[in-house]
Amino acid sequence: NPDYVKAYTNRGNVLKDLKRLDEALASYDRAIALNPDFVDAYSNRGVALRDLNRLDEALASYDHAIALTPDHADAYWNKSLLKILIGEYLEGWKLYEWRWKKEPQINSLRAYHQPLWLGDESIFHKTLLIYPEQGFGDYIQFIRYAALVEQIGAKVILEVPSELMTLCSTLKGQFTLIEKGKPLPSFDYHCPVMSLPLALKTTVESIPAQIPYLYADDEKQKRWYKKLGAKTLTRIGLVWSGSAIQKNDHNRSMLLNQLTSLFELPVEIHSLQKEVRKIDIKTLTDFPKIHQHQDDLQDFSDTAALIEAMDVVISVCTSVAHLSGAMGKKTFILLSYSPSERWMLDRTDSPWYPTATLFRQPAMGDWDSVISEIRQLLSD
Repeated sequence: NPDYVKAYTNRGNVLKDLKRLDEALASYDRAIALNPDFVDAYSNRGVALRDLNRLDEALASYDHAIALTPDHADAYWNKSLLKILIGEYLEGWKLYEWRWKKEPQINSLRAYHQPLWLGDESIFHKTLLIYPEQGFGDYIQFIRYAALVEQIGAKVILEVPSELMTLCSTLKGQFTLIEKGKPLPSFDYHCPVMSLPLALKTTVESIPAQIPYLYADDEKQKRWYKKLGAKTLTRIGLVWSGSAIQKNDHNRSMLLNQLTSLFELPVEIHSLQKEVRKIDIKTLTDFPKIHQHQDDLQDFSDTAALIEAMDVVISVCTSVAHLSGAMGKKTFILLSYSPSERWMLDRTDSPWYPTATLFRQPAMGDWDSVISEIRQLLSD
């Protein structure tokens, strides 16, 4: 059926995931030619354009989808990510709330009889529940806002994923920490952690970047320093892949063998990976100089203590990059050509993490240039 519109759109989605973006656009355009009112084609076409950094065209495609279907959650969501990417934060955070009307977040919004707080009501002398959503890195990045909420006079209850409980106990503040899944004390308002930038009206200029705000446990630090022994070379903590189930993982992660040029340097390399993929095991075998610690990393507090022993952390866009940045550690973050919206565009620094340096792919899939730049920097 050469006029089957959905087939063209679905093919476009597969081509987009394969990073064959020009072919993806051709499929979306064919779907639109067959049905100019097929809204999903416009929204998905916008994502492909965004990945090509053709941002004005991407925005126009999202807006066309919204004009066709004013409650199209995916189009609003995609538009929010683009707005945050280009630094138009106030509009971006507002549009970001559309995540609760799309999969998979639609099933994650909490239903409490207490009201949702998005900054409109005074919470002076009130108790606010802040709860987690999305990934560990997201929680680590945005939990900094708990201190701001406390500063405006609220009592704060933090619901914390079990993997982050010990780490979050190092936050400076009079917070009540409750492990996710445990009974909650009474509260007056609630707010998902990633709605806090909207509630506190964050712009690029007002990002709360007082670091460190997370710390390594003293006793765990001592154990790591004892285990690692005296330092004779620069110590590098390395993370080359994130969670394989993350939707954009194929874009942000790399294979360990793509980093082998760094292994030739006179440095001491420590893997900060909690999980090592089967495809990387041979590389670890071939390069025994990479110190592996996955059996000793039970939760993020263990990782934090190991990070504290490093001189620099080199990481793709994953939770360890956020943790290292939140601890104020010197951090090199490796970014794909079309990065997560939080890293913005065309800058080597991050207003979220003042001690981080961003290394960006100059072209889609070009990790070699990124690694070459880091190798040169470490060699100087």
